Amino acid sequence: MTTARKVASMLLDTKAVKLSVEKPFKWSSGWNSPIYCDNRVTLSHPEVRTFIKKSLAKAIKKSFPEVEVIAGVATAGIAQGALVAEALGLPFMYVRPKPKEHGMGNQIEGRVESGQKVVVIEDLISTGGSSLKAVDALREAGAVVIGMAAIFTYGFKIADKNFEEKNVRLLTLSNYNALIDEASKLNYIPADAIESLKKWRRNPDKWGF
Repeated sequence: MTTARKVASMLLDTKAVKLSVEKPFKWSSGWNSPIYCDNRVTLSHPEVRTFIKKSLAKAIKKSFPEVEVIAGVATAGIAQGALVAEALGLPFMYVRPKPKEHGMGNQIEGRVESGQKVVVIEDLISTGGSSLKAVDALREAGAVVIGMAAIFTYGFKIADKNFEEKNVRLLTLSNYNALIDEASKLNYIPADAIESLKKWRRNPDKWGF
């Protein structure tokens, strides 16, 4: 089994991912969605948590061997990023959505130095908007963001476009296609719901209306 399919199976087994075509979820963006993904659930499962940590560390070591620092995106990427940094024996920092309104007013927590080569960790990628804001903050602080790694991506075209425009290389352990394949194989969803799930991925902003 490929890493993508194994991670997809783990996300389904731990109920980090929930699928519901008949009663869709409502995202903060306003989109109706037949899928809801909360990869933080995997942190409660030691074997799954360890597999994801080791897989991310291995992928980063292979694709970004020059990495010097790991940065997590608050909040979901903090725990995952810290685990990966520990596995790689690297410094860790995390990036808030915006600077704190009190204290030191930090947006980046941890030591960041100009010229440091950073890989950013996220739990999942939808449009990439919030993730890339963290990249902007790191670059403004002088860091050199060499890539981003995440557990899962929906594979939206808008995300591909956003990452390309920001010149950020993205690697993910699993993806929407692998998830649907595993969900179908393991009978998490009926066969007649597959096409509806594929239609949602093609036009998520119009699906369900």
